[in-house]
Amino acid sequence: MKNSKGYLVVLPFYGLIIWDAIFDEISLKMKDMFSQPLPGPGIADTYGCFQFTSGLLANGTPGPQDDYQLHGEFPTTKMDESSLTFNEDTITIHSSFEYVKGFGNHYLAQPSVSLHKDSGLFDIQLKVTNLSNYQPMPLQYLCHMNYAYVANAEMSSNIPDKAFQLRQTIPAHVHPTPEWLEYNDKLKASGRLINKLDDPNHYDPEIVFFSSDLSKYAAEAQFRVNVGHGKNFLTKFSTKQFPIATRWILYNPDQQVNAFAIPGTSTPEGFHAAKEAGTLIMLKPHESREFKVTTGLEN
Repeated sequence: MKNSKGYLVVLPFYGLIIWDAIFDEISLKMKDMFSQPLPGPGIADTYGCFQFTSGLLANGTPGPQDDYQLHGEFPTTKMDESSLTFNEDTITIHSSFEYVKGFGNHYLAQPSVSLHKDSGLFDIQLKVTNLSNYQPMPLQYLCHMNYAYVANAEMSSNIPDKAFQLRQTIPAHVHPTPEWLEYNDKLKASGRLINKLDDPNHYDPEIVFFSSDLSKYAAEAQFRVNVGHGKNFLTKFSTKQFPIATRWILYNPDQQVNAFAIPGTSTPEGFHAAKEAGTLIMLKPHESREFKVTTGLEN
């Protein structure tokens, strides 16, 4: 999908994944090990993308009590259908997928991506409907954007730093070194949020921050990364739709990412963690939820 500023590479029948995003000749996506999208049952099989849908029945990293795959059932789902719609200023690609299990959940997911005329910003949207005639359905969603790591870039937001805290647990996929544990303990004691990418030697394994309820601070959260030359990476979203944001930083020779603001209905600590925290959404029969994130390159 192209406009005068750049283009998106979108996989309409594979989770409606946004594989790449390039505007003003700047690639927005993380450094990774994949030269192309690869098929597989889970997102780890093709973890080179700019954005994927984490969820929807459960999301994030499974905790000790959870029994689903990393980031849930949806990310690499084969979509049932896809279409394009146009107006004077916007092109939108739509996909849809009906999930149904005997004696289980039944939902319709309708993701879409809209590219606008002469803009490096684009919209990622999702509508989820519980198709059951009688039973409620759990819903957990992260709009998982894997932004590029830009050395010494500075981050800013209309949300105060005090809304974030360092992750308190160490998930199974993280293998800490003594040096990382020491750095993590110092970071935890300081209460500091990393707002400048100036210490790459300490970002492997990953450094992760979770927010508290963002709706206490703003109706619309806006997060920026200043990448120089008057340009920012920008992510903005409704805090009613997404009360939680996650910041994920990783730097090693194979993978480099600054996911500076991942909007979510909960933290990515798993289904049971969301249930215990009271952030698990239960959709009533035939109830729908809609979500929208505006992101990309801002001049």
